[in-house]
Amino acid sequence: QLQACGGGLVQPGGSLKLSCEVSGRTSMGWFRQAPGKEREFVASTTQSGITTNYADSVKGRFIISRDNAKNTVYLQMNSLKPEDTAVYYCAAGSIGIFEREYNAWGQGTQVTVSS
Repeated sequence: QLQACGGGLVQPGGSLKLSCEVSGRTSMGWFRQAPGKEREFVASTTQSGITTNYADSVKGRFIISRDNAKNTVYLQMNSLKPEDTAVYYCAAGSIGIFEREYNAWGQGTQVTVSS
């Protein structure tokens, strides 16, 4: 099972770090869904954490990482913008950009970027 946490309210330009506790070592991804929009890919990483993949909209601002000793995957979000406001989900099983490539999903955590 997956459990994402760390969301909250932050001002534009601020930072947040999301965490997702996973059971077992597997490739992991983060997705997000803004109100009225479809869920979209944000970032992903392989089992080792060596290979990562980012959506263009977050490249250079977000960093995905993992600590396999703690069975946790992180999403460090910097320089946050109002358009980053969404419910963020972690997912297991792939490094791909499509939802169908993942076989397990956590409950989302709300991130709101607003002044």
